[in-house]
Amino acid sequence: MLAETICSAVSAAGLGIAAITAYRKRFRTAARIAAYALVPLGLVLTGAVQWLAATAFSPTAWVGVGVLGLAWVLFMTTRVAERRALGKAAEDTARPGAIAPSASAPAGSPALGSASRPASPPKGKKRAADPGDDFSDIEAILKKHGI
Repeated sequence: MLAETICSAVSAAGLGIAAITAYRKRFRTAARIAAYALVPLGLVLTGAVQWLAATAFSPTAWVGVGVLGLAWVLFMTTRVAERRALGKAAEDTARPGAIAPSASAPAGSPALGSASRPASPPKGKKRAADPGDDFSDIEAILKKHGI
């Protein structure tokens, strides 16, 4: 009962502030304030506030939260273990006697090492001889504007 009264008062105050803001010809801001002010009233009218109050003080609900937390911890633990297992499998294949993973890869795949090589610059483009050449276009713009 107290929560519903507080939510209604907050909504009324927010709508009053929205009215004052609209009086000052700031309609977009007033509409945004009114939207925020109507949220608590909507929660009260849908019964969400009563449900939340009943859930917050229920021991069964907190046991459920604990179970969900345990499930999350188990899920994250298995993900960490899976990543470690995959990392160890990659180390095992890197041993000298093991078969390389790229040996069974298709000819055009990046597993053959083509992605690890740095790309060479195109032959038709000239490279800047010194760092001063990089600012030539900026200097031209500044000279054009008389700066």
